[in-house]
Amino acid sequence: MSQEERVWTRRAIELLQADGQRSADTHLVKLDFVGLPGISIYLKDESTHPTGSLKHRLARSLFLYGICNGRIRKGTALVEASSGSTAVSEAYFARLLDLPFTAVMPRSTSQQKVDAITALGGRCHFVDNASQVYEVAEAIAAEAGGYYLDQFTYAERATDWRGNNNIADSMFRQMSGEAQPVPDWVVMSAGTGGTSATIGRYIRYRNLETRLCVVDVEGSAFYDAWQSGDMSITASGSRIEGIGRPRVEPSFIPGVVDQMIQVPDAASIAAARVLSERLFRRVGGSTGTNFMGVLCLASLAKARGEQGAFVTLVCDSGDRYSNSYYNDDWLKAQGIDIAPWRARIEAFLDRGVGGFM
Repeated sequence: MSQEERVWTRRAIELLQADGQRSADTHLVKLDFVGLPGISIYLKDESTHPTGSLKHRLARSLFLYGICNGRIRKGTALVEASSGSTAVSEAYFARLLDLPFTAVMPRSTSQQKVDAITALGGRCHFVDNASQVYEVAEAIAAEAGGYYLDQFTYAERATDWRGNNNIADSMFRQMSGEAQPVPDWVVMSAGTGGTSATIGRYIRYRNLETRLCVVDVEGSAFYDAWQSGDMSITASGSRIEGIGRPRVEPSFIPGVVDQMIQVPDAASIAAARVLSERLFRRVGGSTGTNFMGVLCLASLAKARGEQGAFVTLVCDSGDRYSNSYYNDDWLKAQGIDIAPWRARIEAFLDRGVGGFM
């Protein structure tokens, strides 16, 4: 490595570490519902990161991983396959390091995410089918002599799952002062699978009683693959942006998952809307999926006469989905009726009536 490259690398790592110092932690919000006495629900709000989502942590880790492995250098053209949020965060870090960035994404990606990427100086390349993003991203990177960040492969290895202020370490430290500091369950949806891998490994490493539940969505391969053990299973792709994949991603580690729940899209969107009203601000569809997973486990605990603590994440803001999940015309065009699910969720939260498992 030349002296010029060494200087650039050291400066790049300093900039990324400084960003980490500024934004390393997020709030843990405790929710209480009249219909669920003895059930404590916590949301770690990842929407407060500078780029508005959980993926800010991942993007920083992917950049550090690429730089420390000698793959990202001064002027390196960066390319990513993404459904939006990771690309927004990567565009932010690419601009921070003055590197060109291209995001390859499905044409159905929300316009708000596209606008955020371009506002940060990134370029968007669209494909018609979600399964095409990998090959196209790799080809664009090769043609430019650049680097394919490949979140779906490197998410589980770019983060130090043993600690170092990762999301699991932060979550459990924040829980330490609660009445039940070791929660019964952490509930997490899967996109790359990297966050669930980090949380599941951390739980085992720290020898905690907590179990990990991964919630999956319609059109995703993860649930069927976990149930059958066949990791070659493919699916059509998800309507809930950021989670659910047409294939089982390399970063998904099934062995650390204690339970999986499959959630209908109508339930995810209904749960996102109900939760948004209780938080007084919008959350995204993947957060609705997470919340629906918590309600499923809470309903089981309630039916058994048990109490418990459940932790999940606010993945991103619902403002990115004003034209989809919060647009009734979009729901109608998709053939999604959230009214029955909304009524069930509200009855459960407010009166403890019904259940979901």
